[in-house]
Amino acid sequence: MPVLPIFLLIIFSLKAIAFKEDAIVMPLNDWPSQRLLSKIVGAKIEQLGYPVEYLPISSINQIGALRKGFVHIQVEVWQTYDDGEFIKAVNKGYIEDLGLHSAFGREDWWYPEYVEELCPELPSWQALKNCTAIFSDDNHGTKGVYYTGPWNYRDAAMIRSLDINFTIERLADAEQLWQKLYQAEKTKQPIVLLHWSPNWVDVRIKGHFVEFPDYDKACEQDPAWGVNKEMLYDCGNPKVTLIKKAAWPGVKNKWPCVYQLMKKVNFTTEMISYASSLYGIEQKTEQQAIAIWIAKYGEQSKVWLEFSCPAN
Repeated sequence: MPVLPIFLLIIFSLKAIAFKEDAIVMPLNDWPSQRLLSKIVGAKIEQLGYPVEYLPISSINQIGALRKGFVHIQVEVWQTYDDGEFIKAVNKGYIEDLGLHSAFGREDWWYPEYVEELCPELPSWQALKNCTAIFSDDNHGTKGVYYTGPWNYRDAAMIRSLDINFTIERLADAEQLWQKLYQAEKTKQPIVLLHWSPNWVDVRIKGHFVEFPDYDKACEQDPAWGVNKEMLYDCGNPKVTLIKKAAWPGVKNKWPCVYQLMKKVNFTTEMISYASSLYGIEQKTEQQAIAIWIAKYGEQSKVWLEFSCPAN
């Protein structure tokens, strides 16, 4: 099983990093909004008098790290499915769900608006069958190319079930994905790729999600459901993704003030999009991006510290 090597790698990485004693460790994932907002929340924690350290780690591995207490607080967890790894861990008591942000997300195939000039039947998913050629490239013959990252979606199964002549090109991280979009947008090259909203794209490039058959649990369990009566996964992702906060279960007792702060922290859709734009596209330095974000949302974030701090 792959779990043991992953945990050994995490343990080895932590041994190699000299964290301050009793520091609160926050994970840094590979997308800009999460990294910047973690640093902003980390600064609030430091205002309470606690040292904070940061550990770069993938979103795939962070559930195990939260369970083991290798990291303690995650400010931006995306929950697409109600039976995903996050919910399983919460239900088993491995991690604690600290509640929702006001922001809601969506994660699915997406294209820039200019693509509709060449494929006017979009955003219907059936348009992908008629316009496959415009999404092809020299490396994949007649197949359209869908760009995504290293994350665990069921795109290959959906491509088979909906009989779309597409292949998947999996990029290493969000930065490579957005670079691919940026290059296509400059030359108005047709592209379809994984997009998650909110992020910088929402305020920079007009576009739309592909509208696949609506998600239903039966899509994953009953082949007779949906447009393909013989195969599962003939539907898109849920159209609403919950954005949550999470913690190692020991946070409540070890750092009760921090626990109260995290219950108050709340991001809007605009806050997340703006953070992503500052840190991911405008390429501000970390300190510049934090200062600009605080200048814009200082009053809204100030209320996060308005609580009665329990005694340690």
